[in-house]
Amino acid sequence: MSGGDAAFHQAPPRVGDPWANDRALRAAITRLLPADVLAAAAPALTRMGARAGGDLLTLANAAEAAPPRHVPYDAWGRLVDRIEVSEAWRALDRAGAEEGLVALAYERPWGAHSRVVQMALLQLFHPSSAVYSCPLAMTDGAARCLELLGGDDPALRAAFAHLTTRDPAAFWTSGQWMTERAGGSDVSTTATRAEPRDDGTFALHGDKWFTSATTSQMAMTLARLPGAPPGSAGLSLFLVPLARDADGRLPGIVVHRLKEKLGTRALPTAELTLAGAPARLVGGAGHGVRKIASLFNVTRVWNAACAAGGMRRASALARDYAERRVAFGKPLRAHPLHAETLAALEVEGRGALQLVLHVAALLGRDECGTATDGERAALRLLTPVAKLLTGKQAVAVASEALEAFGGAGYVEDTGLPRLLRDAQVLAIWEGTTNVLALDVLRAIEREDALAPHLADLHARLSAVRDDALAPTAQLLHAAL
Repeated sequence: MSGGDAAFHQAPPRVGDPWANDRALRAAITRLLPADVLAAAAPALTRMGARAGGDLLTLANAAEAAPPRHVPYDAWGRLVDRIEVSEAWRALDRAGAEEGLVALAYERPWGAHSRVVQMALLQLFHPSSAVYSCPLAMTDGAARCLELLGGDDPALRAAFAHLTTRDPAAFWTSGQWMTERAGGSDVSTTATRAEPRDDGTFALHGDKWFTSATTSQMAMTLARLPGAPPGSAGLSLFLVPLARDADGRLPGIVVHRLKEKLGTRALPTAELTLAGAPARLVGGAGHGVRKIASLFNVTRVWNAACAAGGMRRASALARDYAERRVAFGKPLRAHPLHAETLAALEVEGRGALQLVLHVAALLGRDECGTATDGERAALRLLTPVAKLLTGKQAVAVASEALEAFGGAGYVEDTGLPRLLRDAQVLAIWEGTTNVLALDVLRAIEREDALAPHLADLHARLSAVRDDALAPTAQLLHAAL
Protein backbone atom coordinates (compact mmCIF):
# COMPACT_ATOMS: atom_id res chain seq x y z
CA MET A 1 0.00 0.00 0.00
CA SER A 2 1.43 3.37 -0.97
CA GLY A 3 -1.31 5.79 0.09
CA GLY A 4 -4.98 6.55 -0.27
CA ASP A 5 -7.76 5.43 2.01
CA ALA A 6 -6.19 2.01 2.59
CA ALA A 7 -2.93 3.42 3.98
CA PHE A 8 -2.24 2.76 7.65
CA HIS A 9 -2.43 5.67 10.10
CA GLN A 10 -1.79 5.03 13.77
CA ALA A 11 -4.64 6.08 16.06
CA PRO A 12 -3.31 8.56 18.65
CA PRO A 13 -3.88 8.19 22.39
CA ARG A 14 -6.98 9.86 23.81
CA VAL A 15 -7.28 11.73 27.11
CA GLY A 16 -10.95 10.91 27.61
CA ASP A 17 -12.47 11.84 30.97
CA PRO A 18 -9.68 11.62 33.58
CA TRP A 19 -12.13 11.60 36.51
CA ALA A 20 -14.36 8.86 35.11
CA ASN A 21 -11.38 6.80 33.94
CA ASP A 22 -9.11 7.12 37.01
CA ARG A 23 -10.23 4.43 39.44
CA ALA A 24 -7.28 5.10 41.74
CA LEU A 25 -8.22 8.77 42.18
CA ARG A 26 -11.86 7.96 42.79
CA ALA A 27 -10.94 5.26 45.31
CA ALA A 28 -8.59 7.58 47.18
CA ILE A 29 -11.20 10.32 47.41
CA THR A 30 -13.81 7.81 48.59
CA ARG A 31 -11.45 6.62 51.32
CA LEU A 32 -10.53 10.11 52.54
CA LEU A 33 -13.87 11.92 52.42
CA PRO A 34 -17.03 11.32 54.48
CA ALA A 35 -19.93 10.13 52.34
CA ASP A 36 -21.82 13.43 52.58
CA VAL A 37 -18.74 15.44 51.53
CA LEU A 38 -18.05 13.07 48.64
CA ALA A 39 -21.64 13.42 47.44
CA ALA A 40 -21.49 17.21 47.67
CA ALA A 41 -18.11 17.40 45.88
CA ALA A 42 -18.99 14.90 43.14
CA PRO A 43 -20.56 17.44 40.73
CA ALA A 44 -17.41 19.61 40.76
CA LEU A 45 -15.15 16.60 40.21
CA THR A 46 -17.39 15.27 37.43
CA ARG A 47 -17.47 18.66 35.73
CA MET A 48 -13.71 19.08 35.97
CA GLY A 49 -13.15 15.60 34.52
CA ALA A 50 -15.33 16.42 31.54
CA ARG A 51 -13.63 19.77 31.00
CA ALA A 52 -10.11 18.34 31.41
CA GLY A 53 -10.75 16.02 28.48
CA GLY A 54 -12.71 18.64 26.54
CA ASP A 55 -12.61 22.43 26.40
CA LEU A 56 -9.69 22.90 28.80
CA LEU A 57 -7.48 20.61 26.75
CA THR A 58 -8.40 22.53 23.60
CA LEU A 59 -7.54 25.82 25.33
CA ALA A 60 -4.24 24.44 26.61
CA ASN A 61 -3.20 23.37 23.12
CA ALA A 62 -4.13 26.80 21.75
CA ALA A 63 -2.19 28.59 24.51
CA GLU A 64 0.90 26.47 23.81
CA ALA A 65 0.63 27.35 20.12
CA ALA A 66 0.49 31.10 20.88
CA PRO A 67 3.10 31.82 23.60
CA PRO A 68 3.27 35.24 25.29
CA ARG A 69 4.98 38.13 23.54
CA HIS A 70 6.77 41.17 24.99
CA VAL A 71 5.99 44.45 23.21
CA PRO A 72 8.40 47.04 24.66
CA TYR A 73 7.30 50.05 22.57
CA ASP A 74 4.11 51.18 20.87
CA ALA A 75 3.96 52.24 17.23
CA TRP A 76 5.06 55.80 18.14
CA GLY A 77 8.08 54.83 20.19
CA ARG A 78 6.55 55.17 23.65
CA LEU A 79 7.74 52.59 26.19
CA VAL A 80 4.72 50.43 27.09
CA ASP A 81 6.30 47.12 28.22
CA ARG A 82 3.16 45.24 27.30
CA ILE A 83 3.05 41.47 27.61
CA GLU A 84 0.52 39.98 25.24
CA VAL A 85 -1.04 36.60 25.98
CA SER A 86 -3.45 34.56 23.92
CA GLU A 87 -7.20 34.52 24.36
CA ALA A 88 -6.84 30.84 25.28
CA TRP A 89 -4.57 31.77 28.21
CA ARG A 90 -7.15 34.31 29.39
CA ALA A 91 -9.87 31.68 29.06
CA LEU A 92 -7.87 29.30 31.27
CA ASP A 93 -7.74 32.09 33.85
CA ARG A 94 -11.52 32.38 33.73
CA ALA A 95 -11.89 28.63 34.07
CA GLY A 96 -9.66 28.58 37.15
CA ALA A 97 -11.86 31.19 38.78
CA GLU A 98 -15.16 29.59 37.76
CA GLU A 99 -14.12 26.18 39.07
CA GLY A 100 -12.98 27.71 42.37
CA LEU A 101 -9.53 26.17 42.24
CA VAL A 102 -8.29 28.80 44.70
CA ALA A 103 -11.58 29.94 46.22
CA LEU A 104 -12.51 26.47 47.49
CA ALA A 105 -9.63 26.47 49.96
CA TYR A 106 -10.95 29.67 51.62
CA GLU A 107 -14.69 29.08 51.31
CA ARG A 108 -14.03 25.81 53.20
CA PRO A 109 -17.51 24.41 52.53
CA TRP A 110 -16.42 21.04 53.91
CA GLY A 111 -13.98 22.27 56.53
CA ALA A 112 -10.63 20.52 56.48
CA HIS A 113 -11.81 18.20 53.70
CA SER A 114 -11.96 21.16 51.31
CA ARG A 115 -8.20 20.94 50.68
CA VAL A 116 -8.50 17.28 49.67
CA VAL A 117 -11.23 18.10 47.15
CA GLN A 118 -9.19 21.05 45.86
CA MET A 119 -6.10 18.91 45.26
CA ALA A 120 -8.18 16.26 43.51
CA LEU A 121 -9.59 18.93 41.20
CA LEU A 122 -6.09 20.26 40.59
CA GLN A 123 -4.79 16.86 39.50
CA LEU A 124 -7.48 16.82 36.83
CA PHE A 125 -6.95 20.46 35.82
CA HIS A 126 -3.16 20.73 35.71
CA PRO A 127 -2.33 18.41 32.77
CA SER A 128 -4.97 20.19 30.66
CA SER A 129 -4.03 23.75 31.65
CA ALA A 130 -0.80 24.62 29.77
CA VAL A 131 0.54 25.06 33.34
CA TYR A 132 -1.96 27.77 34.25
CA SER A 133 -1.72 25.86 37.52
CA CYS A 134 1.43 27.93 38.20
CA PRO A 135 -0.24 31.33 38.63
CA LEU A 136 -3.07 29.64 40.51
CA ALA A 137 -0.58 28.04 42.90
CA MET A 138 1.06 31.38 43.66
CA THR A 139 -2.39 32.95 44.04
CA ASP A 140 -3.35 30.36 46.65
CA GLY A 141 -0.06 30.91 48.46
CA ALA A 142 -0.52 34.68 48.44
CA ALA A 143 -4.10 34.31 49.68
CA ARG A 144 -2.97 32.18 52.61
CA CYS A 145 -0.25 34.70 53.41
CA LEU A 146 -2.76 37.59 53.42
CA GLU A 147 -5.30 35.56 55.38
CA LEU A 148 -2.71 35.16 58.14
CA LEU A 149 -0.94 38.53 57.92
CA GLY A 150 -3.34 40.97 56.25
CA GLY A 151 -4.71 42.25 59.53
CA ASP A 152 -7.06 45.21 59.24
CA ASP A 153 -5.31 46.81 56.25
CA PRO A 154 -8.22 47.54 53.83
CA ALA A 155 -5.99 47.25 50.76
CA LEU A 156 -4.67 43.84 51.82
CA ARG A 157 -8.15 42.59 52.70
CA ALA A 158 -9.41 43.78 49.31
CA ALA A 159 -6.57 41.94 47.58
CA PHE A 160 -7.46 38.78 49.50
CA ALA A 161 -11.06 39.07 48.31
CA HIS A 162 -9.90 39.36 44.69
CA LEU A 163 -7.61 36.34 45.01
CA THR A 164 -10.35 34.13 46.45
CA THR A 165 -13.37 35.03 44.32
CA ARG A 166 -15.09 32.79 41.77
CA ASP A 167 -16.10 35.78 39.66
CA PRO A 168 -13.79 35.81 36.60
CA ALA A 169 -14.29 39.56 36.17
CA ALA A 170 -13.03 40.25 39.71
CA PHE A 171 -10.49 37.42 40.02
CA TRP A 172 -6.81 38.25 40.52
CA THR A 173 -3.78 36.05 40.26
CA SER A 174 -0.54 36.76 42.09
CA GLY A 175 3.06 36.50 40.97
CA GLN A 176 5.90 35.48 43.24
CA TRP A 177 8.97 37.62 42.60
CA MET A 178 11.80 36.34 44.77
CA THR A 179 14.63 35.42 42.42
CA GLU A 180 17.48 37.85 41.87
CA ARG A 181 20.73 37.50 39.97
CA ALA A 182 22.71 36.47 43.05
CA GLY A 183 20.65 33.36 43.74
CA GLY A 184 17.35 31.56 43.68
CA SER A 185 16.78 29.63 46.89
CA ASP A 186 19.24 31.80 48.84
CA VAL A 187 16.95 34.78 49.30
CA SER A 188 19.18 36.13 52.09
CA THR A 189 21.18 37.90 49.37
CA THR A 190 18.11 39.87 48.18
CA ALA A 191 19.27 43.35 47.19
CA THR A 192 15.91 44.99 46.47
CA ARG A 193 15.41 48.13 48.58
CA ALA A 194 12.16 49.49 50.00
CA GLU A 195 11.98 53.27 50.45
CA PRO A 196 9.16 54.63 52.66
CA ARG A 197 6.65 57.05 51.13
CA ASP A 198 4.65 59.72 52.91
CA ASP A 199 1.37 57.83 52.44
CA GLY A 200 2.59 54.75 54.32
CA THR A 201 3.40 52.73 51.21
CA PHE A 202 6.86 51.98 49.83
CA ALA A 203 8.81 52.33 46.58
CA LEU A 204 10.81 49.24 45.61
CA HIS A 205 14.13 49.40 43.74
CA GLY A 206 15.97 46.33 42.48
CA ASP A 207 16.28 43.70 39.79
CA LYS A 208 14.25 40.51 39.57
CA TRP A 209 15.87 37.94 37.33
CA PHE A 210 12.92 35.53 37.14
CA THR A 211 9.29 36.55 37.71
CA SER A 212 6.60 33.98 36.96
CA ALA A 213 3.05 34.91 35.99
CA THR A 214 4.18 38.44 35.15
CA THR A 215 0.74 39.33 33.77
CA SER A 216 -0.89 38.88 37.20
CA GLN A 217 -2.66 41.74 38.99
CA MET A 218 -0.25 41.67 41.95
CA ALA A 219 2.93 40.04 43.18
CA MET A 220 4.52 39.12 46.49
CA THR A 221 8.19 39.92 46.94
CA LEU A 222 10.93 40.54 49.49
CA ALA A 223 12.87 43.76 49.99
CA ARG A 224 15.09 45.40 52.60
CA LEU A 225 13.97 48.48 54.55
CA PRO A 226 16.44 51.29 55.32
CA GLY A 227 18.73 50.31 58.17
CA ALA A 228 17.65 46.66 58.12
CA PRO A 229 20.41 44.17 58.96
CA PRO A 230 21.94 41.92 56.30
CA GLY A 231 20.72 38.38 55.80
CA SER A 232 17.23 36.95 55.73
CA ALA A 233 16.20 38.46 59.08
CA GLY A 234 16.48 41.95 57.60
CA LEU A 235 14.07 41.26 54.74
CA SER A 236 10.43 42.33 54.79
CA LEU A 237 7.46 41.04 52.82
CA PHE A 238 5.65 43.29 50.33
CA LEU A 239 2.64 43.20 48.04
CA VAL A 240 3.22 44.91 44.68
CA PRO A 241 0.02 45.98 42.86
CA LEU A 242 0.29 45.56 39.09
CA ALA A 243 -2.37 47.93 37.77
CA ARG A 244 -1.36 49.70 34.55
CA ASP A 245 -1.60 53.49 34.45
CA ALA A 246 -3.41 55.66 31.89
CA ASP A 247 -0.52 55.21 29.45
CA GLY A 248 -0.72 51.43 29.72
CA ARG A 249 2.50 51.04 31.71
CA LEU A 250 3.17 49.32 35.02
CA PRO A 251 4.27 52.15 37.34
CA GLY A 252 7.87 51.80 38.45
CA ILE A 253 8.51 48.58 36.53
CA VAL A 254 10.66 48.03 33.43
CA VAL A 255 10.33 44.67 31.68
CA HIS A 256 13.58 43.66 29.99
CA ARG A 257 12.57 40.43 28.29
CA LEU A 258 10.52 37.27 28.51
CA LYS A 259 12.48 34.14 29.35
CA GLU A 260 12.79 31.38 26.78
CA LYS A 261 12.35 28.17 28.76
CA LEU A 262 12.60 24.44 28.16
CA GLY A 263 8.91 24.05 29.01
CA THR A 264 5.99 26.01 30.48
CA ARG A 265 6.06 27.97 27.23
CA ALA A 266 2.56 29.42 27.52
CA LEU A 267 3.41 30.88 30.94
CA PRO A 268 4.80 34.45 30.81
CA THR A 269 8.04 34.64 32.79
CA ALA A 270 9.96 37.92 32.72
CA GLU A 271 13.19 39.57 33.77
CA LEU A 272 12.51 43.06 35.08
CA THR A 273 13.67 46.00 37.16
CA LEU A 274 11.71 47.58 39.99
CA ALA A 275 12.35 51.30 39.59
CA GLY A 276 10.22 52.77 42.34
CA ALA A 277 7.40 50.26 42.04
CA PRO A 278 4.68 51.00 44.62
CA ALA A 279 4.25 48.35 47.33
CA ARG A 280 2.51 47.67 50.64
CA LEU A 281 4.21 46.13 53.65
CA VAL A 282 2.68 42.80 54.74
CA GLY A 283 2.91 41.62 58.33
CA GLY A 284 5.17 44.36 59.66
CA ALA A 285 8.88 44.96 59.22
CA GLY A 286 11.52 42.22 59.22
CA HIS A 287 11.54 38.43 59.15
CA GLY A 288 10.00 38.37 55.69
CA VAL A 289 11.33 34.89 54.90
CA ARG A 290 9.60 33.44 57.94
CA LYS A 291 6.39 35.27 57.04
CA ILE A 292 6.39 34.04 53.47
CA ALA A 293 6.79 30.43 54.63
CA SER A 294 3.00 30.09 54.62
CA LEU A 295 3.06 30.91 50.89
CA PHE A 296 5.81 28.38 50.17
CA ASN A 297 4.01 25.66 52.13
CA VAL A 298 0.95 26.03 49.91
CA THR A 299 2.85 26.28 46.63
CA ARG A 300 4.91 23.20 47.48
CA VAL A 301 1.73 21.18 47.98
CA TRP A 302 0.44 22.51 44.64
CA ASN A 303 3.74 21.52 43.01
CA ALA A 304 3.38 17.98 44.34
CA ALA A 305 -0.26 17.76 43.23
CA CYS A 306 0.67 18.95 39.74
CA ALA A 307 3.45 16.36 39.61
CA ALA A 308 1.03 13.61 40.63
CA GLY A 309 -1.52 14.82 38.08
CA GLY A 310 1.11 14.84 35.36
CA MET A 311 2.12 11.29 36.22
CA ARG A 312 -1.50 10.13 36.12
CA ARG A 313 -1.96 11.73 32.70
CA ALA A 314 1.25 10.23 31.28
CA SER A 315 0.32 6.78 32.57
CA ALA A 316 -3.24 7.04 31.24
CA LEU A 317 -2.07 8.08 27.78
CA ALA A 318 0.49 5.25 27.66
CA ARG A 319 -2.19 2.73 28.68
CA ASP A 320 -4.65 4.02 26.09
CA TYR A 321 -1.99 3.88 23.38
CA ALA A 322 -1.11 0.31 24.37
CA GLU A 323 -4.69 -0.64 23.49
CA ARG A 324 -4.47 1.02 20.06
CA ARG A 325 -0.96 0.21 18.93
CA VAL A 326 -0.42 -3.22 17.39
CA ALA A 327 3.14 -4.52 17.11
CA PHE A 328 4.33 -8.02 16.21
CA GLY A 329 0.79 -9.14 15.70
CA LYS A 330 -0.82 -8.05 18.97
CA PRO A 331 -1.59 -4.90 20.99
CA LEU A 332 1.26 -3.49 23.06
CA ARG A 333 -0.65 -4.26 26.25
CA ALA A 334 -0.41 -7.97 25.41
CA HIS A 335 3.40 -7.94 25.41
CA PRO A 336 4.56 -8.91 28.93
CA LEU A 337 7.52 -6.52 29.08
CA HIS A 338 5.39 -3.58 27.99
CA ALA A 339 2.65 -4.56 30.44
CA GLU A 340 5.30 -4.51 33.17
CA THR A 341 6.40 -1.03 32.10
CA LEU A 342 2.81 0.23 32.26
CA ALA A 343 2.37 -1.33 35.68
CA ALA A 344 5.50 0.40 36.96
CA LEU A 345 4.23 3.77 35.70
CA GLU A 346 0.90 3.15 37.39
CA VAL A 347 2.51 2.25 40.71
CA GLU A 348 4.59 5.43 40.72
CA GLY A 349 1.54 7.55 39.90
CA ARG A 350 -0.66 5.90 42.52
CA GLY A 351 1.98 6.32 45.20
CA ALA A 352 2.32 10.03 44.39
CA LEU A 353 -1.46 10.40 44.40
CA GLN A 354 -1.82 8.89 47.87
CA LEU A 355 1.02 10.98 49.30
CA VAL A 356 -0.33 14.25 47.90
CA LEU A 357 -3.86 13.68 49.15
CA HIS A 358 -2.54 12.70 52.59
CA VAL A 359 -0.55 15.96 52.78
CA ALA A 360 -3.63 17.88 51.57
CA ALA A 361 -5.67 16.33 54.39
CA LEU A 362 -3.03 17.40 56.92
CA LEU A 363 -2.91 20.91 55.45
CA GLY A 364 -6.69 21.22 55.67
CA ARG A 365 -6.73 20.16 59.31
CA ASP A 366 -3.90 22.54 60.14
CA GLU A 367 -5.67 25.50 58.51
CA CYS A 368 -8.95 24.68 60.25
CA GLY A 369 -7.30 24.32 63.65
CA THR A 370 -8.24 20.65 64.06
CA ALA A 371 -4.78 19.08 63.55
CA THR A 372 -3.08 17.37 66.46
CA ASP A 373 0.49 18.27 67.41
CA GLY A 374 1.64 15.09 65.67
CA GLU A 375 -0.27 15.95 62.50
CA ARG A 376 1.23 19.44 62.41
CA ALA A 377 4.69 17.94 62.80
CA ALA A 378 3.98 15.43 60.03
CA LEU A 379 2.79 18.25 57.76
CA ARG A 380 6.00 20.17 58.43
CA LEU A 381 8.04 17.11 57.49
CA LEU A 382 5.99 15.83 54.56
CA THR A 383 5.48 19.12 52.70
CA PRO A 384 9.11 19.29 51.49
CA VAL A 385 9.28 15.49 51.19
CA ALA A 386 6.22 15.35 48.94
CA LYS A 387 7.47 18.18 46.75
CA LEU A 388 10.96 16.65 46.49
CA LEU A 389 9.83 13.11 45.78
CA THR A 390 7.03 13.82 43.32
CA GLY A 391 9.11 16.40 41.44
CA LYS A 392 11.79 13.78 40.74
CA GLN A 393 9.20 11.07 40.04
CA ALA A 394 7.34 13.23 37.53
CA VAL A 395 10.42 13.59 35.31
CA ALA A 396 11.21 9.87 35.38
CA VAL A 397 7.60 8.86 34.68
CA ALA A 398 7.25 11.34 31.82
CA SER A 399 10.49 10.11 30.26
CA GLU A 400 9.41 6.46 30.49
CA ALA A 401 5.97 7.32 29.13
CA LEU A 402 7.48 9.03 26.08
CA GLU A 403 9.46 5.88 25.37
CA ALA A 404 6.19 3.91 25.43
CA PHE A 405 5.12 5.81 22.30
CA GLY A 406 8.32 5.10 20.39
CA GLY A 407 9.32 7.81 17.93
CA ALA A 408 5.95 9.53 18.23
CA GLY A 409 6.84 10.42 21.80
CA TYR A 410 9.70 12.55 20.45
CA VAL A 411 7.67 14.48 17.87
CA GLU A 412 6.47 17.89 19.01
CA ASP A 413 3.19 18.05 17.12
CA THR A 414 1.88 14.94 18.91
CA GLY A 415 1.90 17.07 22.07
CA LEU A 416 3.63 14.25 23.94
CA PRO A 417 7.04 15.94 24.50
CA ARG A 418 5.23 18.56 26.63
CA LEU A 419 4.74 15.85 29.27
CA LEU A 420 8.49 15.79 29.81
CA ARG A 421 9.30 19.45 29.17
CA ASP A 422 6.69 20.66 31.66
CA ALA A 423 7.56 17.98 34.23
CA GLN A 424 11.20 19.09 34.42
CA VAL A 425 10.36 22.36 36.15
CA LEU A 426 8.57 20.57 38.99
CA ALA A 427 11.90 19.48 40.45
CA ILE A 428 13.17 23.08 40.33
CA TRP A 429 10.32 25.39 41.37
CA GLU A 430 9.70 25.96 45.08
CA GLY A 431 13.06 24.52 46.10
CA THR A 432 15.46 22.14 44.38
CA THR A 433 16.10 18.65 45.71
CA ASN A 434 19.07 19.51 47.93
CA VAL A 435 17.38 22.64 49.32
CA LEU A 436 14.34 20.58 50.24
CA ALA A 437 16.48 17.82 51.74
CA LEU A 438 18.06 20.36 54.08
CA ASP A 439 14.61 21.68 54.95
CA VAL A 440 13.57 18.16 55.93
CA LEU A 441 16.66 17.91 58.10
CA ARG A 442 15.79 21.19 59.83
CA ALA A 443 12.28 19.91 60.52
CA ILE A 444 13.74 16.79 62.13
CA GLU A 445 16.48 18.47 64.14
CA ARG A 446 14.71 21.65 65.24
CA GLU A 447 11.10 20.52 65.50
CA ASP A 448 11.38 16.76 66.17
CA ALA A 449 9.05 16.21 63.21
CA LEU A 450 10.20 12.66 62.41
CA ALA A 451 9.06 10.86 65.58
CA PRO A 452 5.29 11.49 65.21
CA HIS A 453 5.46 10.60 61.52
CA LEU A 454 7.17 7.28 62.26
CA ALA A 455 4.62 6.55 64.98
CA ASP A 456 1.81 7.18 62.51
CA LEU A 457 3.39 4.88 59.92
CA HIS A 458 3.87 2.06 62.47
CA ALA A 459 0.24 2.44 63.55
CA ARG A 460 -0.96 2.22 59.95
CA LEU A 461 1.13 -0.88 59.29
CA SER A 462 -0.07 -2.53 62.51
CA ALA A 463 -3.65 -2.07 61.30
CA VAL A 464 -3.04 -4.25 58.21
CA ARG A 465 -5.24 -7.35 58.44
CA ASP A 466 -4.84 -8.74 54.93
CA ASP A 467 -2.70 -11.90 55.07
CA ALA A 468 -1.35 -11.19 51.59
CA LEU A 469 -0.05 -7.80 52.73
CA ALA A 470 1.29 -8.90 56.13
CA PRO A 471 4.81 -9.85 54.89
CA THR A 472 5.18 -6.47 53.17
CA ALA A 473 3.97 -4.71 56.31
CA GLN A 474 6.63 -6.50 58.34
CA LEU A 475 9.32 -5.50 55.87
CA LEU A 476 8.23 -1.87 56.15
CA HIS A 477 8.18 -2.07 59.96
CA ALA A 478 11.78 -3.27 59.85
CA ALA A 479 12.81 -0.58 57.35
CA LEU A 480 11.28 2.15 59.52
